[in-house]
Amino acid sequence: MARPLSLQARSLSAAFVVLAAFLGLAFFALDRAFYEASENALRERLQGYMYAYLAGSDTTRAGQLIPPEVGPDPRFDQPAASGLYAAIVGEKILGAKDGVWRSPSALGRELPFNEELPRGPAHFGGPIATPQGALYVLAQGVDWNSGTKTPLHLTFYVAEDSRALRDQVDVYRRTLLGWLGALGAVLLLLLLGVLRWSLAPLRRVAADLARVERGVQDRLDRTYPLELSGLTAGLNNFIDAERERLKRYRNTLSDLAHSLKTPLAVMRSQLETGTGGDQLRWTVLEQVGRMDEIVAYQLSRAATSGHHTFATPLPIEPYAEEIVRSLEKVYAAKAILCEFDLDAAARFHGDQGDLMELLGNLLENAFKWARHRVLLTARPLDGGRRRAGLDLVVEDDGPGIPDDQVEHLLQRGVRGDERVQGHGIGLAIVQDILKAYRGELVVDRSPTLGGARFAARLEPR
Repeated sequence: MARPLSLQARSLSAAFVVLAAFLGLAFFALDRAFYEASENALRERLQGYMYAYLAGSDTTRAGQLIPPEVGPDPRFDQPAASGLYAAIVGEKILGAKDGVWRSPSALGRELPFNEELPRGPAHFGGPIATPQGALYVLAQGVDWNSGTKTPLHLTFYVAEDSRALRDQVDVYRRTLLGWLGALGAVLLLLLLGVLRWSLAPLRRVAADLARVERGVQDRLDRTYPLELSGLTAGLNNFIDAERERLKRYRNTLSDLAHSLKTPLAVMRSQLETGTGGDQLRWTVLEQVGRMDEIVAYQLSRAATSGHHTFATPLPIEPYAEEIVRSLEKVYAAKAILCEFDLDAAARFHGDQGDLMELLGNLLENAFKWARHRVLLTARPLDGGRRRAGLDLVVEDDGPGIPDDQVEHLLQRGVRGDERVQGHGIGLAIVQDILKAYRGELVVDRSPTLGGARFAARLEPR
């Protein structure tokens, strides 16, 4: 697969296409405007020549037109191809041949000066192809009052070679193309500089991430632009969460290895001393049970995924109902009624397994000690523009926990009553999960049911 273009290359490519299209349209518009302005200037110039011929002409007493002896421009009087031509078409013109008087520059040349036009406004056209080259022609029919009863009808023609206009337009186009090309190059260079300056923070983020990967620095600690602050904050949270996860896994493996040393040492000691019979059997069973408790605890602890920066928010009710259905089967003999007071907006931003562990351990503890009723409450904690938190409360109508016993009961492996089956690690797992999510667990007496009240609070982030 082809390597994708960088943001800078993509921006420059897009800018080049847009700039080329814009400059092309600008070139076309300016060229067209200059061409039309040049044509208008040419028409006005030809109109001025025609007025000069009209002003320089006269009539005889017999009513014949006397054309001017000298044209308004010396090029009209040059016999060679001068590029300026004039003619007068009509009857009773002195010196006219076949009813057409021609300027010296038009003599002997095939020019479109034979048609008579009715009186009216001037007609301008061109370039018209002729044997003398392309010409711009201005013609106008007039009625000349010669003092006779019938006015003299005449048609004046003035023409100019199109080469002068073409040369003028070509020079303009070359100049315009050069300036627009230079302007486009300068704009692209300026855009390249602006892009490099604008994308410099992204390059700094990439460089800082590379240093984080190499272990040179712990996190993204520079001051970044406002648009990148959310991204860098999310990356820092992600880095911290991954480091906490790795640390937790390492600690779990270390704790598991350390915890298993004692049961293994006891069994090895019994085997080395030659103890046999029932004593060895009960010792092995006891230590295997202990190892089972240790493995169960460490596996549960390792299962806590911890804070996720980009976790999908999970609703509380479906998972709570699933856990309660299972607990109602286990504690069917107690006929416990579990009530829900759940806000529809309450969400857990984290791993599904963590939510199941959190709800499962709190509800199982409540079912274990409740007499008849358990109440589960969930409320969202408004974080403003931040991600909302969660207030999760489980209450029961059991004997409750004395205030002086709360800290002791929350220790790992401690059970409220040794006669009650369990490993004594459920609440410790709850605390580990809340610690991973930067939350806290508060234990006190329920004002509603009178038993224990466990409140897990996850602050907005």
